[in-house]
Amino acid sequence: MRIAIFGSGGVGGYFGARLAQSGEEVIFIARGAHLEAMRSRGLRVESFLGDFVVAAARAESDPAAVGEAEAVVVAVKAWQLDEAAAAMPPLVGADTLIVPLLNGVEAAPRLAALFDPPGARRPHVIGGVCRISALIAAPGVIRHAAIEPSIAFNRLDGQADERVERLRQAFARAGVKAETPADIHAALWTKFAFIAPFSGLGALTRADAHTLRSLPETRRLLQAGIEEAAAVGRAHGVQLADDLPQRILRGIDAMHGATLASMARDIIEGRPSELEAQNGAVTRLGQAAAVATPVNAFLYACLLPYELRARGLSAG
Repeated sequence: MRIAIFGSGGVGGYFGARLAQSGEEVIFIARGAHLEAMRSRGLRVESFLGDFVVAAARAESDPAAVGEAEAVVVAVKAWQLDEAAAAMPPLVGADTLIVPLLNGVEAAPRLAALFDPPGARRPHVIGGVCRISALIAAPGVIRHAAIEPSIAFNRLDGQADERVERLRQAFARAGVKAETPADIHAALWTKFAFIAPFSGLGALTRADAHTLRSLPETRRLLQAGIEEAAAVGRAHGVQLADDLPQRILRGIDAMHGATLASMARDIIEGRPSELEAQNGAVTRLGQAAAVATPVNAFLYACLLPYELRARGLSAG
């Protein structure tokens, strides 16, 4: 398949490299030193599952130089989505799939509003979610630090689609666990209920997974934040299991103790973050559904000054 990776950081770089390694035609959309390094030295992946190099990685800064793709995997930060969407039209043909892998639950609806007319029989935009902990370690180098990678995607309406199956098979050939769940909304909200509280609490406390899950005080906050997000999802009509918070906590107990969410890393290091798409979204969507979210609202309020500072904005 001809696959464009829009956003070649930890998520896009890792999954794109795996696809390219297996023989798919992959074009990375990147910029700056990371782009130049991929062009000159290829893309190196350092992983606890085994290192490898895509020596002939094709990388472009301008989507117009790429042309139409069969699939566009969108892996930018949530706050970069509008800029990415404005640049994506040259990549999108009549049958192109657009697969957002952003944190949060709002990316697919936002992209669908731009690329799919109401009632489209073959929509471009599908829902997507992934599990991985990876980052750019240096220009041209992706470090896969934790979590066995997996990906799930499907049409938002749950209808069967041969394009979705072709993409699943491409990931399977690349050795990536790939699923097409019948209810992609439940999959999106399951990750959202985990990542928003885990990210926000990690950013505020500067603590890793081991600390958050081991201290009774932070564990109670983590569980309450997860329960809030799950309640918001149910209020918006998403079918989530009653024991979802307990399952998420078991997953956190099993993950590598040094794991720190990307949003937490960004806030700690003074960069713009996905605060609005995570704790901000839980709070905002909770208000819309009349569901109280005191833990996520507290995390959002406490982290907002850091976010404004990172963006060079004032509170006034």
